Amino acid sequence: MSFPQAKAALFDFDITADNSLVLDLSAQNKALESVHSSATLAAFIEELLKEKGKSYAIGGYGEKRVVYQRFSHFNASAESERNIHLGLDIWAPALTAIYTPAEALVHSFAYNANAGDYGATIILEHQEAGQTYYTLHGHLSLRSIENLSVGQAFSAGERFAELGAENENGGWPPHLHFQIIKNIGDYKGDYPGVVKENEKDFYLSNCPDPNVYLEIAGI
Repeated sequence: MSFPQAKAALFDFDITADNSLVLDLSAQNKALESVHSSATLAAFIEELLKEKGKSYAIGGYGEKRVVYQRFSHFNASAESERNIHLGLDIWAPALTAIYTPAEALVHSFAYNANAGDYGATIILEHQEAGQTYYTLHGHLSLRSIENLSVGQAFSAGERFAELGAENENGGWPPHLHFQIIKNIGDYKGDYPGVVKENEKDFYLSNCPDPNVYLEIAGI
């Protein structure tokens, strides 16, 4: 399936190479050895943004990460460890408004409350040229799902959610996890955003690079 371009931006500000830092949270980044909590991760990102003179951080698609090791949800055993990230993360302040990238119906939503999980999550269903695909928006505020209903319609560029704070987004510094899903199967309100390394070929195929869709230059 060939994906169309997004019809509208996710935010009411531009994400560009000029104002955004491509963040490296990969296992190869030795600077992450001192990151053991949400607070130290937030400090790590804040210091990088200050050093580089950037306002936002972005990245992570297909990245093998070590930052999940502190959460049993991802790291119950060596055999079940999940560390391959399937979405694109955009780090911005809590309560930042989020807009629909294309005309959509609400497929499902949930509060995924495990430590390190998505927190409040909305999955949108999109139709384009007779094809269906889904976009997952994770780490939202609880307020984003309070008055939502399955099947609710949104126009492209319509505000539908906002970023959540650490205490409601799974325990992370505020950011959006944005993921495209071709075939969602029976999942509702949730879909793997981090998978085991031996599963990555299937999941990367089913969840293509979001920036092919968003077309953020320089990312």
